[in-house]
Amino acid sequence: MMAIIGGTVRQRMRFVMIGVALLLNATGSSARAQGTVVVGPTPSPALLILSKADRVLSIVDPATRTIVAQVSAGPDPHEVVASAAGRFAYISNYGGGAYNTITVVDLVHQSALPAIDLGPLRGPHGLEYAGGKVWFTAEVAKAIGSYDPSTHKIDWVLGTGQNRTHMIAVSPTLRRIVTTNVSSGSVTIIEPSRGQPRGPGAPSTSATGPPPAPRSDWDETVVPVGNGAEGFDVSGDGNEAWVANAQDGTISIVDLANKRVVQTLAADVRGANRLKFTPDGTLAFVSMLGGPDLVVLRVATRSVIKRVPVGHGAAGILMDPDGGRAYVACTPDNDVAIIDVKSLSVIGRIAAGKQPDGLAWAIRR
Repeated sequence: MMAIIGGTVRQRMRFVMIGVALLLNATGSSARAQGTVVVGPTPSPALLILSKADRVLSIVDPATRTIVAQVSAGPDPHEVVASAAGRFAYISNYGGGAYNTITVVDLVHQSALPAIDLGPLRGPHGLEYAGGKVWFTAEVAKAIGSYDPSTHKIDWVLGTGQNRTHMIAVSPTLRRIVTTNVSSGSVTIIEPSRGQPRGPGAPSTSATGPPPAPRSDWDETVVPVGNGAEGFDVSGDGNEAWVANAQDGTISIVDLANKRVVQTLAADVRGANRLKFTPDGTLAFVSMLGGPDLVVLRVATRSVIKRVPVGHGAAGILMDPDGGRAYVACTPDNDVAIIDVKSLSVIGRIAAGKQPDGLAWAIRR
C-alpha cells in the first residue's frame, strides 16, 4: 500500500481517488464496468474515449492527457457523441444487433443516466448530434432515426432498405443525411422531397374544414460505391463524401449534388475503418483495423502522401478543432495515438482502457 503523509484533506482525498483508479485499472474490466471512477472535474474541452472491452467512457483532459473520470458505457459501446452544450454524451450499444439501447452519460456529474430504449430498432451504431437531436443508425432494422432529448422520445424513423446501415452524417441544416451501408456496398443520400405528397395519404384539397398538418416526405438515393463501405466523411463545403471501402481497399468520391461516384482512388486501404478530413479540408486520414498504418491523402491531388505507423490497427479518428492534432484509437494496442498534423508523426499516446474505438469532443457552452 502507498502511505499518504501530511498534506491537506483535499490533497489526501485526491491521492485516495487516484489510488482507487489505479487499483481498478489493475483488477481489469469487470470492476470498471460496474461503476464510476472520478479523480477530477470534467474539463472543457474534454476528450471522450470509449473502451469496448472495458465498457467504459473515459473523460480525458487533453492538456495533461490524464483520465479524470470513467463512467459505465453500457454493453458493447462503439460510437459516442456529445450534446452541443457539452453536458451529455450519447453512446451506441451495438452488439452486432444484439442490443437496442443508447447509453446516456451526464458529463458534468460524471454519471450514467437511464439508457434510451430503441425498441425494435436494434443494432444502433453510427451517431450524430445535430439540431438538438441524437441521430442514429439501426443496422438490424435497416433504418435510421432521431431522438429528441427534450421530450425523451424517438420522434422520427426512416428505413434505408440497405444491409448494415452503419455510419451517419447529418448536415447542420438538417437538409441532407448520408449513410454508409457496409454489406450493400452503398451510400444512401437522404433529402427532403421536393414534390407534393401523393396517394391516399396526400393532404385533402377540400375547402371545408381546417387544412391538415403538412406532411414531410424524404427522397432517398442509393449510390453504389465499393465492397465494405464504412468509414466516410463529408467535405467542409458539403459537396463531396469520401467513402473508404474496406474490402476493396479503395476510396469512392461521391458528388453529393449529382448523387454519383466521380472517382475511385486505389489507395490500398484494405480493412479501412474510418475516414476523416482535417478541419481545413486539405488532408484526409484513413484508419485500418487490419493494418499498421494511418493513411494520409492530400485532398487537392487525391493521392496518398504518407503512411504513419501507429501500431497493429486503428479505428476511430477525431480531429482537434484547431486542426493541429488528430487522435486515433489503436484498438489492438489498447491506446489512442496522438498525431501531429504538421509533421504527420505520432507525438504521444493515451491509455484509456482495452479496445478503444469511438472518440468525441465535449465542449461546454
